[in-house]
Amino acid sequence: MAEINKQRLRPRERDAIIQSLRAGVTPRTGLQHIQVGRANEVKALLQDLERISDGGSAIRFVIGEFGSGKSFFLQLIRTVALEKGLVTIHADLSPDRRLHATGGQARNLYAELLHNLSTRTKPDGNALTSVVERFISEARKQADAAQKSVSEIIEKQLAHLSELVGGYDFAKVIGAYWEGHEKDNDQLKADAVRWLRGEITTKTDARSTLGVRTIVDDASVYDHLKLLSLFVRQAGYNGLLVNLDEMVNLYKLSSQKARISNYEQILRILNDCLQGSAEHIGFLFGGTPDFLLDPRKGLYSYEALHSRLAENSFARSAGVIDYSSPTLHLANLAPEELLILLQNLRRVYASGDESKYLLPDSALTDFLAHCAKRIGNAYFQTPRNTIKAFVDLLAILEQNPNLHWEQLIEQVPLEEEINTDMPEIGQVHDDELATFQL
Repeated sequence: MAEINKQRLRPRERDAIIQSLRAGVTPRTGLQHIQVGRANEVKALLQDLERISDGGSAIRFVIGEFGSGKSFFLQLIRTVALEKGLVTIHADLSPDRRLHATGGQARNLYAELLHNLSTRTKPDGNALTSVVERFISEARKQADAAQKSVSEIIEKQLAHLSELVGGYDFAKVIGAYWEGHEKDNDQLKADAVRWLRGEITTKTDARSTLGVRTIVDDASVYDHLKLLSLFVRQAGYNGLLVNLDEMVNLYKLSSQKARISNYEQILRILNDCLQGSAEHIGFLFGGTPDFLLDPRKGLYSYEALHSRLAENSFARSAGVIDYSSPTLHLANLAPEELLILLQNLRRVYASGDESKYLLPDSALTDFLAHCAKRIGNAYFQTPRNTIKAFVDLLAILEQNPNLHWEQLIEQVPLEEEINTDMPEIGQVHDDELATFQL
């Protein structure tokens, strides 16, 4: 990992990392500069990405306590997927966004996912139009080579989609986008993109603007994700990775019926991925142990999911980890990994210039010793406060070079000192407890 961390650090990445960490959230860029450890987990997910590229499917439940590294890990794998030529979509579940609903919450989730659609050249989202344009460009090249019309090529390329739910109208909307492109009708192109994003909410509007009879609604979200995975493949990408964090929001649903309906949707996705029914698509779900293990409200409360996601008993008895299991439990941050992480953060803060380091190596060990003394072993489990305090310390030293780090370390307030009792579900939101290690 040291080689990765010596990559050139751009000012924009440096600022994004520092600002995110000081705000207590996971950085969205420059992750390679601060990642440490997690080699086995990353290797397992790399195999999943290869499987997706080869036409298969994958599903993983990334499980860890608050602060154990879920958000960082999901973000890292998303970055790796982009580098490997996949299209990624990601979103956090919330009370207004979930997998199954009847009041528009599932469609809201789909719209958020498509808003965050990213490619290697557009990693920050809003890349749907670029993907459609790339498909159109490839269709035009094939049409020129075969001396056929672009419409014929598009129809031929997307013919297999008609076998899937909503596939006929999906292909028709792509055809409408080409028509708008050919006739310089920007409104028609915009309507096509709105339909693809799930932003057209009535069938009447869909029929009047695009001539199709269906829309993306609560009941068809997963079907449209499968259509999207095949479409991006036709556009020249290797597949689609769906990244869903904050799955704990399903656990927190007060209605048992709503929870069961969402768990049934997860079961459908799980079965499709494990049985090979889905193509060129992968799912990453980030959640807490309660979301998975709770026998009353978690996934284990649904027997069909319990049997499929149960821990490998042979691995447990042997004291090892089965990295091929659908459930991937993230271990706590080791002390040596936290030290390496602080070294990486020191380097990032100095923009990669060792001559500008604000702290010597001895200060890093003293800082960790202070944290261990003040907080105890809990800082290995939930390092947010430790990392935030460290970055704050660097900020003060940068602005006040006359101050001595020895005095400051002893005065590190850590007023938010970690309560060794983990917070109850509902008290703290997963995205409010940032995670910074791998």
